Formats: sequence, C-alpha cells, structure tokens
Amino acid sequence: PSEDRPWVDKMVDYAKTDHRYLECDNENMIENLYKAVDARDLPCMADVESSMLYFCSKVVKYNKVTLTGECADEIFGGYPWFHKEECFKAEIFPWSMDMQPRKMLLNDDIIQKVDLESYARTAYQKTINETPKLYGEDQIEARRRQISYLNLRWFMVTLMDRMDRTSMHCGLEARVPFADHRIVEYLYNVPWELKCLNGVVKGLLRAAGEGILPDEVLYRRKSPYPKTYDPNYEKILSKELLKVMAKKGAPIKELIDAYKLSRFLDSPKDYGKPWYGQLMAGPQMIAYLLQVNYWLEKYQITLDLS
Repeated sequence: PSEDRPWVDKMVDYAKTDHRYLECDNENMIENLYKAVDARDLPCMADVESSMLYFCSKVVKYNKVTLTGECADEIFGGYPWFHKEECFKAEIFPWSMDMQPRKMLLNDDIIQKVDLESYARTAYQKTINETPKLYGEDQIEARRRQISYLNLRWFMVTLMDRMDRTSMHCGLEARVPFADHRIVEYLYNVPWELKCLNGVVKGLLRAAGEGILPDEVLYRRKSPYPKTYDPNYEKILSKELLKVMAKKGAPIKELIDAYKLSRFLDSPKDYGKPWYGQLMAGPQMIAYLLQVNYWLEKYQITLDLS
C-alpha cells in the first residue's frame, strides 16, 4: 500500500528513538539467497528470507535481542484470506489456492507421478477435520474458526521458523510476543466482530494501542514485509538460473522442463499475484528454483523418480 520509510520517520519523531536505516541491494539479496538455505536447511521464501537474513546480520551488531510482530495477523485476523470472499470460500489452503504456478515448470512425467492437488487437499482436509468446534456458531463463524486454525497450524509455523532460523543464524534473539500461548489461546475464542472492531482490519489490536501510538500510524493500512520490484534483480536471477540449467549434472534439471523455463524467463512476470502467501510472485519463483538446486547439491540429495 505505501512505503514504510515515511511512517518510520513519524514514529522516530514521536517516540524520540534512535534508528538506523538499512537497505539491502540486489547483490546482497542474491548472495544471501544461499545463506538463507543454510539457515533454514531447506529452500525457503527466496529474497523475502535472504533480505531478512541480511537485516538480522546488521541489527545484531547493535542489539542482541529484538522484538518482532510475527503472529499478530494470525491471531487478530489480519491476512487477506480472512476477508476476501474467494479465499474465504476456497476449499484449499487460502494462501496458496492456485496450484498451476507450482506445476507450470515441472517436467511432464513429474506432473503425472506427483499429484500435488490431492496431496494439498488431503493435508487441508485433515486439518479442517481436527479444527475445534464451538457449539452454537453459525456457518460463517465456523468457517472463520477453520481459517484461524489453518493459519495457526501451517502459515504461522512457516513464518515463525523463518524468523527463528534467520535471526539465530546471525546470533540475534528474536522474541515474538504475539506468539505467547496465553494471548493465542485467549484470542482464539474472541468473536469476529470484536477482532474486526468497527469493521477495521485488526480493529481490536489497533484499539488497544490508542493513546500509545499516533492515530495516523495506528490506523495505517497494513503493508506486508517489503520485497524488491527492481527488474534488474529479475535479470540477474534469470542469468544465474540459465547458467545452472546449462551445467552438466545440475540436479534441478531432473525436475524442470528446459523449454517451459525458457518461455517463462522470456515472458513478463507478474510482480503482484503471489503463488504463495502475499509476497512470492514471478521473480521469487526464479530465486526459489536457484535455492532448490543449491539445496539438492549441498545435501547431495538423490531423487527417486521411478
């Protein structure tokens, strides 16, 4: 929705705090793509994670402990899928409703052997079946409870692991007050009309901050974690991935169709429509594939495609 810098400036002026402004350029973002895999032990959220790792490496020089806002959206209902009708009605994980982007570059034989849709729907349905029910809830409130539980069991865990791995990899302790089990348990049964007080996203949380923060900051529309929109970043990634695909024995070549990849790299990327969460769009797919190849090579993983 808007850049963070002007709002940070407002808070610095209001709270009289000491801030340092950090910027992660393309070179650092790409360099940290592979370090982020080292930290997570898995391919991860591409430049979203590599930039966070970079920032953690800088913050730890000044502070050994920091507070982060992870879990606020999960427990107060801040994500788009708590509000958008198409997400609300989807009988699949609402942050990853379309499987096509995940399959579009795979070899045809992989697509035939691995039924991604069935796997995802089975995991989704299993979680729905175990969602605690509250007697007397109407259908809409019951569905909101399901979405809340899906977030607690899946999406929140991913982001918590991301924060924990990137911070501790740098020796920075990130504390997550919104993940305290007491507030999570308490808010799980708070009615939606209170969570979304006066029709405002995370209205209850914002109301709790009145008198502590300036209203213009408190009621600012949420802006997700920043990602790059620099086309040069995409160009650098594309060149790197083409080098990998030209390398004899690159493990990712067993998974990716070279012709499909070539067409994908030559086509305009959608920077806005994510294939996972709110941030993972076209350029992040390229970065993710680089991470997958690095991970396969580093851990010497052999794929059984029989």
